[in-house]
Amino acid sequence: MTDGGATAITVPTLASPGGPAEPTHGIGASLPPADAEAKTQGIYPYAADLWAEGLLWAALLRSPHPHARILSIDTSEAARMPGVRAVVTHADVPGDAAHGRKVADRPVFASDIVRHHGEPIAAVAADHPDTARLAAAAIAVEYEVLEPVTDPERAFSAEPLHPDGNLIRHIPLRFGDPEAIGEVIVEGLYRIGRQDPAPIGAEAGLAVPRPDGGVEIYTASTDPHADRDLAAACFGLAPERVKIVVTGVPGATGDREDPGMQLPLGLLALRTGHPVKLVATREESFLGHPHRHPTLLRYRHHADADGKLVKVEAQILLDAGAYADSSSDALAAAVAFACGPYVVPHAFVEGWAVRTNNPPSGHVRGEGAMQVCAAYEGQMDKLAARLGLDPAELRLRNVMATGDLLPTGQTVTCPAPVAELLRAVRDYPLPALPTDDPEEEWVLPGGPDGAGEPGAVRRGVGYGLGMVHMLGAEGADEVSTATVKVTGPTATVICAAVETGQGFSTLARQIVQEVLGLDEVYVAPVDTDQPPSGPGAHSRHTWVSGGAVERAARMVRTQLLQPLAAQFGMSAELLTIADGKITSYDGVLSTTVAEALDGKELWATAQCRPHPTEPLDESGQGDAFVGIAFCAVRAVVDVDVELGSVRVVEMAVAQDVGRVLNPAQAKARIEAGITQGVGAALTENLRTAGGMVRRPDFTGYALPTSLDIPDVHIVKLVEERDVVAPFGAKAISAVPVVTSPAAVAAAVRAATGRPVNRLPIRPQAAVAVVNS
Repeated sequence: MTDGGATAITVPTLASPGGPAEPTHGIGASLPPADAEAKTQGIYPYAADLWAEGLLWAALLRSPHPHARILSIDTSEAARMPGVRAVVTHADVPGDAAHGRKVADRPVFASDIVRHHGEPIAAVAADHPDTARLAAAAIAVEYEVLEPVTDPERAFSAEPLHPDGNLIRHIPLRFGDPEAIGEVIVEGLYRIGRQDPAPIGAEAGLAVPRPDGGVEIYTASTDPHADRDLAAACFGLAPERVKIVVTGVPGATGDREDPGMQLPLGLLALRTGHPVKLVATREESFLGHPHRHPTLLRYRHHADADGKLVKVEAQILLDAGAYADSSSDALAAAVAFACGPYVVPHAFVEGWAVRTNNPPSGHVRGEGAMQVCAAYEGQMDKLAARLGLDPAELRLRNVMATGDLLPTGQTVTCPAPVAELLRAVRDYPLPALPTDDPEEEWVLPGGPDGAGEPGAVRRGVGYGLGMVHMLGAEGADEVSTATVKVTGPTATVICAAVETGQGFSTLARQIVQEVLGLDEVYVAPVDTDQPPSGPGAHSRHTWVSGGAVERAARMVRTQLLQPLAAQFGMSAELLTIADGKITSYDGVLSTTVAEALDGKELWATAQCRPHPTEPLDESGQGDAFVGIAFCAVRAVVDVDVELGSVRVVEMAVAQDVGRVLNPAQAKARIEAGITQGVGAALTENLRTAGGMVRRPDFTGYALPTSLDIPDVHIVKLVEERDVVAPFGAKAISAVPVVTSPAAVAAAVRAATGRPVNRLPIRPQAAVAVVNS
């Protein structure tokens, strides 16, 4: 680590010594993001910065109870306040009163029952933000407080919290022989906490009424077409009369904006005929938007005397909170990956997702896969200890490879270099041990002024192997559309794939540079007047949207080259485009792209749709996933076993990336994933008491800072291309998030000898008996 505890990032050299240098444009170049300069200078226009003539301000009234019956709502006092233009409740929703990703079970405003702390009850539009907040507080709501159901295990026997019941989905996976028994059996109970996506910047939006009676909503949506359709249904409008304009996305690791904020905003704009703006407080974000599913996991692993896995039995219970959201998808991933990247001949997994009165759960990077990774890697450590084997060696005896089967019966057809990844991190040199030098006290757990003593510090090394699926699953139609236009020396890309920090807009520029040889590439802003491209999840835009851009660019290339090739009596394949010039293989033809266009504009629209998948059947079997990415992480931690404080010293990462499309962005995405994983392992837990969110702010919810992030060494990037993916690339962002918490927990186990079966790791779990 560098002086002062700053993070040091090291990466492998991608080019061989003496080989070609990294390209300056196109695929393989470290092209910087187009918006990087504006964001670093603080002049990037986020959604909270938007303004419109005649602007009104909105505020929401949210429930102070996690579970209650609404007896009455009186808005009269709020409506009489000077400056208030409108007050809306459930009675003012002209269309569908409820919404949801797959199940429309979440109301725009609670009408009869409140199901979670912070659920919207009413919304106000006023000419000043303070007036709006005061008016919202003046709305009188009479509640009959009900006992909340906060234990997901109790949800099975509790009274239904929703007309659809408390059980959202049950997946009973059956694979192999249920009578199979191993010579060695280890069991474990694991709990994963509620991680918040903590989006950078305030959740905000601006709704502007249209002359045709429709509305435009300007917000940092990550799935604009789905949000448009949801909003149109709630507003009672045709989809073409609602437009979502994506603006000011600072970054996202899950659902960026809460629909519970967007929908009241649009209703107020339609009611008042004025633009209406809402900027959520951080407290409102913690209460309203979805979080990672808290999960309870019970495991039993069977192995033979040599450590080869025989059978895995598991029970997985996801707490969905009040509404279904993406819980069905998260459960499918959790059940399918419950055994990890290991060959398991027999697997029997029961998975449930249930409603409770806890805060809502939904899409957060690596959902489902992260929770089970922490559990199955804890089991592998237990098994290694029982057999007296090195933890890395035990894993190597069981890792899967291309051609092996998932417990869902699906064959892993993509590259699966799991053993190579594990060996890479295992063999990487370990960091030096800390010293007792007073000048280096900052290396102790707890930081420069920590209370710990060097004699109480124990070092531990742990491993984590993880996997994630790419694109959607279980029959999701993963289609994306893109248009590429070329005018003179400039190309324009039109694609509704939202740039959330994953690098798609940069990748789109690189693709066009690669195919058309043009340096000047402009990526148009995203709105719902463009064809849909789907959500920005699972790194899917690299595959489907990048594939659509590539196909459109190649169609334009054909339009450009075929007339020239015919003129010179040769095939278009004999012509190349580079640096804005078109040349033939023999040098006879040499012209610029601008000259070849001769004032014309060329354009093409293309789609990319990966091969179809299928839902898991009643036994949890089916080809549910398009592709899988793998990662290995070795964590080194120092633990003060008297205080229970943990410092992550180093994370060594080896990842299966298919192909590196942008080296700088690949490194940044892996570092970001490790950072989020360290947060999940040590600090991030949105705590609740009786369904009430405790301290919903960044003092109560501790994000890791730059001083908490360890040295990150990317020791190997395996570029074995997935032949069915455009460019052969795999997802990068999610799999380090999935894997790193398990590795940190394993390292703390090694340092303390404690089981460490809960994330984030509490200090009492890291305390060990110190020999006097």
